[in-house]
Amino acid sequence: RAAGLVGIPTQKMILLSFVLSAAMGAAAGVAITPITMCSYDMGTILGLKGFCAVVLGGLGSTIGSVVGGFILGIVESLGAGLISSSLRDAIAFVLLLGMLFVRPQGIFGIKEVKKI
Repeated sequence: RAAGLVGIPTQKMILLSFVLSAAMGAAAGVAITPITMCSYDMGTILGLKGFCAVVLGGLGSTIGSVVGGFILGIVESLGAGLISSSLRDAIAFVLLLGMLFVRPQGIFGIKEVKKI
């Protein structure tokens, strides 16, 4: 609303953001295709791991999501090498559960206090 008041065409900005996000998603798909075998259900585990990274870093923090992704990748790689590579996917979810028990708002999340 405020952008429209200062003369920014809001409908064009919404369309531009949609096009840019679709292009970034397509570029990510093209980048990951040579690395993994493509199948119809391959995005499920990648989406869940992305969700784990975002929750680890904190839902309101962009840099927290990046840090959460790095931590998740490092812990998964170490766990696959030290424990078992068959447990690689389970490590992400165990780390997520541990983080939710210890610090539910994430690494860079801010604790919200609600007054009733």
